[in-house]
Amino acid sequence: MVKMKPPVEKNEYYNVTFEDLTHEGAGVAKIEGFPVFVPNALPDEQGKIKVTRVKKGFAFGRLMELTKESQHRQDAPCPIYKQCGGCQIQHMSYEGQLLFKQKQVKDVLERIGKLDMSRVKVHLVLGMEDPWNYRNKAQVPVGEREGGLVAGFYQQRTHEIIDMEKCLIQQSENDEVVQAVKDICNAFGIKAYNEERHKGWLRHVMVRYGIATGEMMVVFVTRTADFPQKQQVIEQIIARFPHVRSIVQNVNSKKTNVIFGDETTVLWGEEYIYDTIGDIKFAISARSFYQVNPAQTKVLYDKALEYAELQGEETVIDAYCGIGTISLFLAQKAGRVYGVEIVPEAIEDAKRNAALNGINNVEFAVGEAETVIPNWYKEGIKADTLVVDPPRKGCDEALLDTILKMKPKRVVYVSCNPGTLARDLRILEDGGYVTEEVQPVDMFPHTSHVECVAQLILNKEIFD
Repeated sequence: MVKMKPPVEKNEYYNVTFEDLTHEGAGVAKIEGFPVFVPNALPDEQGKIKVTRVKKGFAFGRLMELTKESQHRQDAPCPIYKQCGGCQIQHMSYEGQLLFKQKQVKDVLERIGKLDMSRVKVHLVLGMEDPWNYRNKAQVPVGEREGGLVAGFYQQRTHEIIDMEKCLIQQSENDEVVQAVKDICNAFGIKAYNEERHKGWLRHVMVRYGIATGEMMVVFVTRTADFPQKQQVIEQIIARFPHVRSIVQNVNSKKTNVIFGDETTVLWGEEYIYDTIGDIKFAISARSFYQVNPAQTKVLYDKALEYAELQGEETVIDAYCGIGTISLFLAQKAGRVYGVEIVPEAIEDAKRNAALNGINNVEFAVGEAETVIPNWYKEGIKADTLVVDPPRKGCDEALLDTILKMKPKRVVYVSCNPGTLARDLRILEDGGYVTEEVQPVDMFPHTSHVECVAQLILNKEIFD
């Protein structure tokens, strides 16, 4: 069998028209049908590219010149946008971003899910009135350059830290604390962690900010449990930032890219800070999973609650419940809510948050959703509505099988990955469900990520 040679060569130049964007925000051009992925390009643009890498079925390129610009192109306001890997589509107008994300959802539902898009309604993306300074958590690696500390996001596809004074999608309060911590540690001669040599001390700085309460938490992620000049560092932080309620140290002694280690100690103040989403108050620890955009989280959860169509007597199961955020929203309208999550600390947080809000009609269990929910089903716990909010890999096959056996009247699927959402909707549709509508929500403006809520209804014609 003769192998077909790709129609492009490395280091060669080509004039192209960009047709689409990848899910990572790179422009897609096709040369004799062969896709070339080019950062910083937009659909409907034309220009000259240089091919930088050729793979079997696709290639990568660099944009050298634009001869036709998109109506949605804009100058990225961030001065380090082209170096930093935090955002992917700041060079696109916000209106264009929302249209791109809606198209992205439609395309994968049709291509991967094989859904009939004349039947399934994919709504316009619910965006933000002000899509800047929305992140309530800064989590940045720390390094050294020319004898001083640097802190910021990694440059795209590298582990080179881009030092930054502020991030336009971060709450400005977080930026101020990160810069202050860097300056304070510099002044005391504290050394950054070097991942190649596995030496040094300070690996990451994390700052959490309760937007509704103004409370802040500072977390030092370190290689060893000692803390040079600990008391002086703490005193300077709390003197400069009176809203700081908690200072925490997490020790990660492993040679790994994983940020957190297993040992967490409160150095000063409280173990938790607090924030609210809607009418629900949440206690947030250093390791808690808590959505980084609370304003859009409320939009997302309100839509999930709307799609659940609760009347007050229903039994609801919330798979992948985390610290109970969706569960507690659902409990306001349901008869009984059962939540399951594999992380024990998250379940402890969920129970604490239920008590904090005086919500008594919820029950939380630790374990894999694909194990716990089938056991509940065997025990006679049957959901009228089942809500899933899985990680990016989507739902486990055993959980999908249980849903099809349990046959709840409604399934509300909250997704952070349109591709695995489409795959799982296909399985549920083949098992007797009908996808009624999908609502994309822009949780992460200026990035290529999009969250969705899908409503599925059991097809009564099949089961009556």
